[in-house]
Amino acid sequence: MSSEKRNKLSEIFKLAWQFVKRNGYKLSEALKCAWLNIKLKAEMKKRIVKFYFQKIDGSLREAYGTTNPETIPATTGTRKPADTVQTYFDTEKQEYRCFKKANLIRIT
Repeated sequence: MSSEKRNKLSEIFKLAWQFVKRNGYKLSEALKCAWLNIKLKAEMKKRIVKFYFQKIDGSLREAYGTTNPETIPATTGTRKPADTVQTYFDTEKQEYRCFKKANLIRIT
């Protein structure tokens, strides 16, 4: 098995166990959500992606976002990255946003 594939699988399982421990997911639910998060992260590096997540108040949010450096403006300052949230550049609002990785519903 190549080291790239091994690293990706390791990242997926770490994220899944995080969902199990912090959010009380069953392992099967956690793995599905982890795979979805990894796919979203990879797609956002390439292009603008439409995805849905559940907001903290329980409502469903449709978002268009990217992390492609060619599409987003330059940033100033630094911020400590959190492992529980996914940060993205919202192309509709033209601002950086984030959501809890465990709340990702669907990618279209």
